[in-house]
Parts: sequence; structure tokens; C-alpha cells
Amino acid sequence: MDARLQRRVQRYGWDLASNDYDPLWEEQLAPARTSVLAFASLAPGERVLDLACGTGLVTLNAARSVGARGTVLGTDLSGQMIEVARQRAFEQQLANVTFQRMDAETLDLPDATFDVVLCALGLMYLPNPQHAVREWLRVLKPGGRVAIVVWGKRANCGWAPVFPIVDAEVETDVCPLFFSLGEPDTLAQLCNDAGFESVQQQRIATILNYADADEACDAAFVGGPVALAWSRFDTVARSRARARYKHAIEPWRRSVGYRIPGEFVVVAGRRRK
Repeated sequence: MDARLQRRVQRYGWDLASNDYDPLWEEQLAPARTSVLAFASLAPGERVLDLACGTGLVTLNAARSVGARGTVLGTDLSGQMIEVARQRAFEQQLANVTFQRMDAETLDLPDATFDVVLCALGLMYLPNPQHAVREWLRVLKPGGRVAIVVWGKRANCGWAPVFPIVDAEVETDVCPLFFSLGEPDTLAQLCNDAGFESVQQQRIATILNYADADEACDAAFVGGPVALAWSRFDTVARSRARARYKHAIEPWRRSVGYRIPGEFVVVAGRRRK
């Protein structure tokens, strides 16, 4: 897919997802958020950049960790996601956090500005992850840290059939690189190649719990590029896609609900001092 088209799909897809995504995914993705913040080891007074921040779930936790003497900037390609995040910050009375709509591959930010860069489940969506990670290195101060989490191997994510099911209804792949960074050592090597040092990684198995097949389908079709494709499906295409997805997740059905396996890969590294 052309990179400009991919960015447009991401932007407008996440705009569509801004109100529905968190109710279906906030709890499911908690282990990813917890792990990336643990790897980051934020300290009071630090300056933090949270990329592809969505509705600010990681961003706001980071703001609490760095305290009043620290600052956090959350950025996302989706203006609607940013608006939700700003409202949450206002409601939680967090004055040390700001949000901007910005492409995580091309940062309109000066060199050597941040102590920590975070990216929770955003790098898989970018057209050029290699360029993105080099940009993230650029905006870190010497000795600054990066912490990234992505989805793991396709084979370890039982919800993965959603992509070919959607692709069968549209002309182009909605997320062509999604699972490539989850392959063994791929993300760690990407960070090494960008110039990060002391790179460490961890794979985390998780379970996505759904009350029934309809809830599982709602979650599968609500996010980002999938959401944009879904918004253009007619009733027949939606019915066909949901039926195919229900069939695909049948192995994970239990007596009560569904327990669908998933996997995260977390990587951290440092910029040379």
C-alpha cells in the first residue's frame, strides 16, 4: 500500500474508532500498557513523549509517574483520539500533559528534547517503522530511553484472522506490516539498527476475554484501518465478515464466552550518552 494512502487509512480509521475502541479494548490491552511503562521506569521530573497515544491511557499514567515537575506530550495521527485524550486529562486534572496531532514517523520536534519515548501498540501501523525508530532516537537526549510494545507473532494471536477477512472485502491490505515486528528479535534488531544501545526484550502471553461471539466481533472490527473498511461495508458484507470471524475464533469458545490467545513483544533501549 502507498505510504500516503496508508496514513490516511490510519487517520480516518482511528477517528471512527475514537468513541468505541476503549470500551472494547481498554481492559484487554492493560498488560501491554503495564509492561511498556514498567520497561520505561519513569522517574519524577522527566520529560516524556508518548507516540501513537490514542485516547491517552498510557500518556496519563506517564503524567502521574513523572509528577508536577515532569511533562508528557502525547501525539497521535487521529485528531478525534487526541480530543478524547485532552478531555480525559482535563477531567483528571493533569496539568503536566499536552496533546498534539502528529505523524509518529515525522516528528515536528527538536533534537535531544525528551528523557523517554514511549509507543504502546502503534509502531505496527506505521508505513516505515525503520524511519520512525530513527526519528525517536533523534528526539531523545543522550542517555534517553525508549520503550515500545507491539503485538507478537501472528500464530500466537488468535484474533489475527480479522485482517484476511477484511482484506477479502477490500482492494488493498488494510494493515500489511502488522505482525512483522512480532517475529523473533525483529523489533529488538530494528532498535539496534537505529542506534539504540542496551536493547532488551520480553514476550508476554495474554488472553482476550469476551462474553460472547458478538462482543468478540465488535472488538475485532472497531479498530483503526479495519474500522474504516468496516464503515464502508454494506449489510451483506458485514454479515459475511462477522460469520467468517466467528468461525475463525471457534477454537477459543468456552462454556462461558471466549478466551482468545494473544501475545505482546516489549522492547527497551537507550540512546548513547
